[in-house]
Amino acid sequence: MDLFEYQAKELFAAHGVPVTPGTVCETPAQVRAAAEAYGGTVVVKAQVKTGGRGKAGGVKLAGSPPDAEEVGRQILGMDIKGHTVGRVLVTPAADIAEEYYVSFLLDRANRCYLSMASVEGGIDIEEVARTQPEALAKIRVDALAGVDAAKAAEIVAAARFPDDVAEQVADVLVQLWQVLVAEDATLVEVNPLVKSADGIVLALDGKVTLDENADFRQVEHEQFVIRDESDPLELLAKEKNLNYVKLDGAVGIIGNGAGLVMSTLDVVAYAGEEFGGVKPANFLDIGGGASAQVMADGLEIILSDPQVKAVLVNVFGGITSCDTVADGIVQAFAMLAERGDAVDKPIVCRLDGNNAIEGRRILDEAEHEVIELVDTMDAAARRVAELAARSA
Repeated sequence: MDLFEYQAKELFAAHGVPVTPGTVCETPAQVRAAAEAYGGTVVVKAQVKTGGRGKAGGVKLAGSPPDAEEVGRQILGMDIKGHTVGRVLVTPAADIAEEYYVSFLLDRANRCYLSMASVEGGIDIEEVARTQPEALAKIRVDALAGVDAAKAAEIVAAARFPDDVAEQVADVLVQLWQVLVAEDATLVEVNPLVKSADGIVLALDGKVTLDENADFRQVEHEQFVIRDESDPLELLAKEKNLNYVKLDGAVGIIGNGAGLVMSTLDVVAYAGEEFGGVKPANFLDIGGGASAQVMADGLEIILSDPQVKAVLVNVFGGITSCDTVADGIVQAFAMLAERGDAVDKPIVCRLDGNNAIEGRRILDEAEHEVIELVDTMDAAARRVAELAARSA
């Protein structure tokens, strides 16, 4: 889960990272009140989970409360790379002497943690890496050893931070590592980390990505979910412990195993080209369990999406056999019918692997008019794309 800037800075402050004060506002009047409280020039910053806010006009300086109100009116509601601005962060303008960049992230490709630091902050770090690779220090971090004062000093030296801020930056690095570990984050980033005119190092911005696999031990992270800005189907799936991601298509997808589901998305998208560009409507992995309740929950979520015109259930039986999956589908239909949620959209099922023949027999004997069995994944993808196109 990516956090908004103001949420990231709340976590930073909780772990001792020096940050600038700020007030979250949802109306221009609140922006004006915040500017009055700070009593001087303020910066109004759009709160969206994407980069490039400044270039898009989502970060602006205001010299007075009336100016701040007008700036708030301009930014609130604007679209930044497909994200609608629903709130802004108002902060006192900082007197900046220098700008730096620091981060820790999980480097999945190399199976390690990585520190990145540069004295060229305040701009796109990707551009720095491309045009000035020597200006971006990359230091591996051992997950068990972590970042202590010595490791932080190594990072500071590699990035060639000025002597007058080296100690402060090292302290910030130790604190940021604590954020990463204590909060189960996969990314913590400050761009820019600044030296103010009076020589104090501050985190002027913040970016944090939390590992949702750790939610079971980070229950307080629920406070960071902004429900009125989250997809309701994704929220419902999370409540039911399903791995679901909403996409912009017409074919609902249910599969067992992330790899199989990802492959199914590709095959459906390819098959859909024949029928006017039909695309998958979601990613839904039921994992190794295909109980009636899991199937009912999955079907309920997918069928609740008005964009879905047809559903593909693609299962390869392994530890969970295909007859168990088929039983789950039949019982799911009964459970949904009892709740008044009759299934009326076509469902294409492809069962293969352990006990596939028995699974197909169970579905055949159930005689549900909307269920159609297809032998191969390619054929199933083509059929479901055809059915979705017909219903569009």
